[in-house]
Amino acid sequence: MTTPLAVATTYFEALEVGDFATVAAQFADDVVWHQPGGNQFSGVHRGSEAVGAMIGGMMSVSEGTFSLKRSAPLMVNGDVVAAPVHWTGKRSGAEMDGAGIDVMRVDGGKVVEVWLFTADPAEEDAFWGRG
Repeated sequence: MTTPLAVATTYFEALEVGDFATVAAQFADDVVWHQPGGNQFSGVHRGSEAVGAMIGGMMSVSEGTFSLKRSAPLMVNGDVVAAPVHWTGKRSGAEMDGAGIDVMRVDGGKVVEVWLFTADPAEEDAFWGRG
């Protein structure tokens, strides 16, 4: 059985190099994603297709520049992994440089639920827009 730490490590390593096929492969088909804020991507996204569409939308809005990296070691508590993260993005007329915590629950070797926390929700909302 793959450990929660191994699944999260694979997810973040793939995300950091833009390997979205490997990122997607870490999600359970019925993954639940909690995206903070009041922007076009905010809310609860259910299912791997919905999460993939959200990530694709973020890449589109950011003109392919959205980047997220771990800013400190992953932390594990049972089947839950917390990741301090730093992200950046640019688009015509706007830039974003943010920090947050990503928390994921892993079950059966797959990410089944994700909660994102942002240090500056207003900055994120302004960057992503209402859609």
